[in-house]
Amino acid sequence: MTRDGRLGVGVIGAGRVGPVVALALAGAGHAVVGITHGSDDERVEGMLPGVPLLDPLEVVRRSELVVIAVPHDQLGPLVAGLADVGAWQVGQLVLHTDPAEGTGILSPAAGKGAIPLAVHPAIAFTGTSIDLRRLADSYAAVTAPAPVLPIAQALAVEMGCEPVVVAEADRASYAEAIATATTFSRSIVAQARELLSGVGVENPGAYLSALVHATIDDALVAPLPPIDGDRAAGDS
Repeated sequence: MTRDGRLGVGVIGAGRVGPVVALALAGAGHAVVGITHGSDDERVEGMLPGVPLLDPLEVVRRSELVVIAVPHDQLGPLVAGLADVGAWQVGQLVLHTDPAEGTGILSPAAGKGAIPLAVHPAIAFTGTSIDLRRLADSYAAVTAPAPVLPIAQALAVEMGCEPVVVAEADRASYAEAIATATTFSRSIVAQARELLSGVGVENPGAYLSALVHATIDDALVAPLPPIDGDRAAGDS
């Protein structure tokens, strides 16, 4: 880390999340030193002009902060594989964006002296610069060992998010909540659009827009039902 707190950031994962996180951190003054190849290198080069496309080992070698934004089933093997070849460096920050995992998945890197951080920005990523505006209105789940938790929180803020601490043991429940909100909402709206199209509504998405947004907004602020313990206490 430089004396002014700016970091050399490398990103492993060039899908929808990695380039956006890199762009957000670059906007906060960090230097993006490399990103791995993906399925659409042209899009990545357009978002991050001048940033070299590298293999994962070289990204780690060049970086003070390594951001890992890969599919869930690739995360553990990737971290362990890089540990096996001696890639991780003492004092290096390693941050992943997987909602379902805390820092335990980064144990192979931590065992080599790296500092593990888990930060999941709670937005639906498109993989474009539009996501920067979404990040500015969003929250991020942050998990890290207590001594370095402020670092994870600061990085979330620099991405544009408000950090919310989620305990290691609660990450699975957190991920379930995120999956329920996104998958269920998307499938229900798609079903409603299909039904409206079937009865002759020409633009079912536009027709539902105000209704769906108002319904979701109301649901987001409605009082939560009591948890089982509270309900049982009230019934006694």
